[in-house]
Amino acid sequence: METPLRQETLWQGSFLSLHRDEVRLPDGGTARRVYLTHPGAVMVVPLLDDGRLVVERQYRYAVRRAFMEFPAGKLDAGEGGWACAARELREETGYQADEWARAGVLHPCIGYANEVIEIWFARGLRHGARTLDEGEFLDVLALTPQELLDAVARGDLTDGKTLVGLLWWQNVASGRFVLDWRPAAHWAPSASGGAS
Repeated sequence: METPLRQETLWQGSFLSLHRDEVRLPDGGTARRVYLTHPGAVMVVPLLDDGRLVVERQYRYAVRRAFMEFPAGKLDAGEGGWACAARELREETGYQADEWARAGVLHPCIGYANEVIEIWFARGLRHGARTLDEGEFLDVLALTPQELLDAVARGDLTDGKTLVGLLWWQNVASGRFVLDWRPAAHWAPSASGGAS
């Protein structure tokens, strides 16, 4: 364990902030830790009835290339994981899901950020209109699992969260992982016993 001794905010953005802390190390020494805080995010693995998976192709400026990804997005203030997952799926792809399962979480960048991404699966998809954010441009694709795995083997699919989503999908498809599927109404904040 490392114990914070002094904390300083170096920069505060619209949803990210950069911090520098002085910490006490297990051996009694001290060190500095610089890290980003993040509000958290979700990723959705959308399953079509014909076995294909819904993914997006989106340009990511920091890396200067387009990436194939499962739908994902950051949590808004006070928003629960399922609400964010349902919103992002609808806004980015136009799909709504009849059933949802929360698979788990992933920590994409533990060396320099506290970001946590909840992994959700969605099935019983119904297509509708997309409502992309201003300045958001992406293509929606429906690919077979083999097409996605081939893209991984070629080095075309390299997004970390999507690789984790495919790992989960492989284990669910093989029966090694079992998901607790619930109707969308179960997860809605107003549902009794539902989780957000």
